[in-house]
Amino acid sequence: MSTPTSKAIGIDLGTTFSVIAYLDANGKPKSLPNSEGDFITPSVVFLEEDGVLVGKEAIKAGALEPDRLAQFAKRDMGEAAFSKPLAGELYPPEVIQSFVLAKLKADAETKIGPFTQAVITVPAYFNEPRRKATQDAGKLAGLDVIDIINEPTAAAIAFGVESGFLNEKGESAKTERVVIYDLGGGTFDVTIMEITGQEYRVKATGGDVYLGGIDWDYRLVELIAQKFMEKHSDLDPREDPVGMQRLLREAEDAKRSLSQRESVSIIFEHKGEGIRATLTRQAFEHLSADLLERTRFTTQTVLREAGWEWSDVTRLLLVGGSSRMPMVANMLTKLSGRAPDASLSLDEAVAHGAAIYAGVKLAQGTSSNTPQPTIQNVNSHALSVLGVEAATGRPRAQVMIPRNTPLPVNAKSVFQTQKPNQYSVVVNVVQGGDASGNNSTPIGRCVIRDLPDGLPQGTPVEVIFRYRSNGRLTVKARVPRLNIEATLAIERASGLTDEAIQDWDDYLTEKRQPPPLPGSKNSKSGPPPLRPNAKTPPPIKKR
Repeated sequence: MSTPTSKAIGIDLGTTFSVIAYLDANGKPKSLPNSEGDFITPSVVFLEEDGVLVGKEAIKAGALEPDRLAQFAKRDMGEAAFSKPLAGELYPPEVIQSFVLAKLKADAETKIGPFTQAVITVPAYFNEPRRKATQDAGKLAGLDVIDIINEPTAAAIAFGVESGFLNEKGESAKTERVVIYDLGGGTFDVTIMEITGQEYRVKATGGDVYLGGIDWDYRLVELIAQKFMEKHSDLDPREDPVGMQRLLREAEDAKRSLSQRESVSIIFEHKGEGIRATLTRQAFEHLSADLLERTRFTTQTVLREAGWEWSDVTRLLLVGGSSRMPMVANMLTKLSGRAPDASLSLDEAVAHGAAIYAGVKLAQGTSSNTPQPTIQNVNSHALSVLGVEAATGRPRAQVMIPRNTPLPVNAKSVFQTQKPNQYSVVVNVVQGGDASGNNSTPIGRCVIRDLPDGLPQGTPVEVIFRYRSNGRLTVKARVPRLNIEATLAIERASGLTDEAIQDWDDYLTEKRQPPPLPGSKNSKSGPPPLRPNAKTPPPIKKR
C-alpha cells in the first residue's frame, strides 16, 4: 500500500455521479468530499456565458436553461460530439467530462493538497475509443492518468479488502470466484473474476453502455407524462425542455423512493396545471421488467462464457447506485440461489478500488520489495482488421484478438496487397461486429504510404496488434520484403486528435478555476467550440 505523500488517487467518473478517493496514512481508501460536503458529485455540467458550473449547482441552473445543461456525457465518450448542442455549440464529450474531473480534483486538493496522478475507472464494456477519450478528459483536467481500470475490477478489489475476504495486502485466503453485477446510472457491466492470493484474473466480461438507471427513469417519465396528458390532453411536458427536466427529476425521486417503500405519491406541475398519482413498486417493476431481463440475460451469458455454473461462484457482488432497486437483488437471488453482497457503499466502492489500485501502480515505481497484487483483464470486444474478401469482393473482418482474451496480448496476421503497383497499405481496425464487419466500431487506420513502383499483387503485409492491460491498442503494419513499416497509436476514426487535445489543453489551462467556456465573450484567446458546419478548431467531426 501507499502513504499519503504518494497521493494514491482513484476516480470513478460516472454517468450520473462521480467519486474521488485516496489512500490514508494506514493505506485505507477514503472518499473525499466535494466543496458542498458530499462524497458523490453529480456528473452534470452547466455552461454559463463566462464559466462552468458542475454538480448540484449545475442541476439547479439547468432547470431554467436546459439548453446549457450537459448530462450523461459518459454515454457519448468516443463519439465526435456530445449528443446535443449546448447554447448552440457542439462540444466533444471529453471536454464536458474534463470539467467534472477538474471539479473533483480542485475540491480534493483542498483536503489533501496538490496532486496530478490518478487512476480513472471505466465500464468493462468500454471499447478502445471510449477508453482513449477518458484518458484525454483526464489530461484536459490537468491529470496524469497513470492507468485505466475496469469498474467491476476496482469494485472487486474494494469489496475484497474492505469486507475482509482479502487481507491488507490484497491477498485472498482461498480461491474466490466472484461475479460482479454493476448497474450504474448509465451503463451496465457483468464481470467474472477469480482471485487467488494476490492474483486477480478476469475470466469474462459483458455489458451494455446504453443501459443504466436513467433508462428506468425514462420509463417513469413516459408514465408521468401520459398520466398528465390524460387530464390535460393539450399539454405534453416532454415537448418543453424545462418540463422535461422536471419530469426527469420527479422520475428519479420516485425511483429512489420505491427502493425504500412499496408505493409513492407523484405530484407533477407544468404550466399552471398539475396531477397527483400513486405508483406502486409492483407497477414500477412491471413497467421496467424488460430492462431487468436484459441484465439477467447478460449475466447468464457471461457466466457461460467463463465456463462456470452458479455452484462455482463464491461471491456475488452488487455495484452501482441503480443496484439498490429491490428488483435487482430479488432477480439475482432467484437466479443464483444466493443473496448478493451489497455491504459496502454502492456509490463509493469503485473509487475505493481505484485508489487501492493507484497505490499498487505507484508502489511498482519504487524500490519496495513488498509483493503487490496483479490484475489480469480481458478484452470486452473482438479486435479485427476489416478488409475485402478476394473471392467475393465483400467486406470481411479478420479477427485478430477474440473477445474475452486475457490481456496483455500480442497478435499477428499476414495479409496481401490487392493489386499490382499498390502505392499504399491501409489497415482498417474495428472492434466488435459480425464476420462482415456489420455493427462494428471503427477504431482507426494504420497506413504505410509511398510504396515503390513494381510491387506485385499479393505482396505479404504483416499486421501486429499489441493490446495492453488497460485496453489501449497499438497497431503495426509491416511489408517484410521492403523492410518498411508503420507503427502508430492509430489514426482514429473518432475522438479528438492530438492537435485538438493540445488546442483545448492550451486554452483550458489558462483559467482552470473555474474552467471557462471556450469561445465566450470573456475569452481572450484559444479555440472556440465547434458550431454546426464550422471549420474552426478544435477539429471535431459532426455526427
